[in-house]
Amino acid sequence: MRLNLKIWRQAGPAATGHLEDYTADNVSPDMSFLEMLDVVNEGLARLGKDAIAFDSDCREGICGMCSLVVNGVPHGPDRGTTVCQLHMRRFKDGDTITIEPWRALAFPIVKDLVVDRGAFDRIIAAGGFVSVNCGGAPDGNTLPISKEIAEQAMDSAACIGCGACVAACKNASAHLFMSAKISHLALLPQGQVERHHRVMAMIDQADVEGFGSCSNEGECEAVCPKEIPISNIARMTREYVRALLVAGK
Repeated sequence: MRLNLKIWRQAGPAATGHLEDYTADNVSPDMSFLEMLDVVNEGLARLGKDAIAFDSDCREGICGMCSLVVNGVPHGPDRGTTVCQLHMRRFKDGDTITIEPWRALAFPIVKDLVVDRGAFDRIIAAGGFVSVNCGGAPDGNTLPISKEIAEQAMDSAACIGCGACVAACKNASAHLFMSAKISHLALLPQGQVERHHRVMAMIDQADVEGFGSCSNEGECEAVCPKEIPISNIARMTREYVRALLVAGK
């Protein structure tokens, strides 16, 4: 296949960015999207030009590093996948593909398609953990957790923190990410001790980072590669209201 690419190029955080045109020749339908970009970069290197900067790590849909907006959709047109799982057979010969980075105040662009998602790390550091001593791994079935609750907690824990939810939201809200982390720990016995502090601290940190509020339109759920449901956001809201009442605020 031969594809026409419009790729966001930006030399650094303070530089002015722009879409630049490229042509990808001899693209195999079996290539992943990132492999296609690798081929484009090899061609640029042969010409002595600056390669296109983009993030990747596992390339197996596990880490969430491959944060690209493809034709206006975070992670591309396939539901429940990351960009590294998007294959070129999804496109047709002669197609024009626009590739951009995440767009959010809290995710400043580092270079080209790479953004700084350190804001997520700081939200987790604010409260997304269990600091009490839980001891060693218990024997199976010794903790009274129902199958339904355990499955809800593990489904929430599936969040890989890629930031697609933020990129899709018109408000650049981090609510789906936060609610997945908060739900995961709030549902399990180990997370009860810090339950109220956790939700307040994480939401306060999200406000400091510049994330917007949730308007409950569901774009986040639609692009989440792990299909985290927005019912978690409702749970986070209940947790936050309960925490405020307990704190007397």
